[in-house]
Amino acid sequence: MSQTILITGASSGIGKVTAKLFQQNGWNVVATMRSPENEDELTQLDNVLVTRLDVTDEASIEAAVAEGIAKFGQIDVLLNNAGYGAYGPLEAFPMDRIRRQFDTNVIGLIATTKAVLPHMRGNGAGTIVNISSIGGQMTFPLGALYHGTKFAVEGISEAMHFELAAAGIKTKIVEPGMIATDFGGRSFDFVNDEAMAEYQPVVQALFAGWSGDAAANASPPSVVADVIWNAVTDGTDTLRYRAGADAEELLTNRKNFDDATFIGGLKAQLGLS
Repeated sequence: MSQTILITGASSGIGKVTAKLFQQNGWNVVATMRSPENEDELTQLDNVLVTRLDVTDEASIEAAVAEGIAKFGQIDVLLNNAGYGAYGPLEAFPMDRIRRQFDTNVIGLIATTKAVLPHMRGNGAGTIVNISSIGGQMTFPLGALYHGTKFAVEGISEAMHFELAAAGIKTKIVEPGMIATDFGGRSFDFVNDEAMAEYQPVVQALFAGWSGDAAANASPPSVVADVIWNAVTDGTDTLRYRAGADAEELLTNRKNFDDATFIGGLKAQLGLS
């Protein structure tokens, strides 16, 4: 019987490319998104179920998991991909948008995982793949909220790696670098208050850096999809996988350098030193 993967946030970017990759390799795919009625590509593929799942809506999570199991018999892999980035001075963010960032990137991931775990535990097998980021191991200025969620994903995933092993379930973390997706568009929530003059040089420096070499060297989503495929199929208990040349470089430097050296180098690169 073909294996099945359930993917959150499959309407675009990494999620959509990954759905296509697994389908092309003979897998069943439960491609979930908030507005499945707008999807007209994945719906044309064999062995792909497109259905609604909003990670902030627990009823939709339970319904999507149940529908996927009813359609394909079981779920072998969960890819927690849905998420977005909230950037800007922490002081400028209203509390409702702070909660939305954590509800989507952290609580939503936990809720979706909890919905799938009883099924996987009953099967004595399964794999959970959580999309983190280089931003789960290091930070950029103005990213207190986004990085806070991705550091949380790293900690949750590492702890799950221990506790789920006894149930035959593997946990994997994928850490992309800069990827050419709509992260800077609909998946990006930027807040700024220009009256807070002290923050404006940092705002300008960060956007200049992102629109320069970093954006030009961004990897396509297929790079991440390939890493996800390897994480799922390599047969190992490896926990962390990096995706993109910039992820390799930055995370290696973060590991090898002390805080002052690494942060000082990043500040110099952004023109903040």
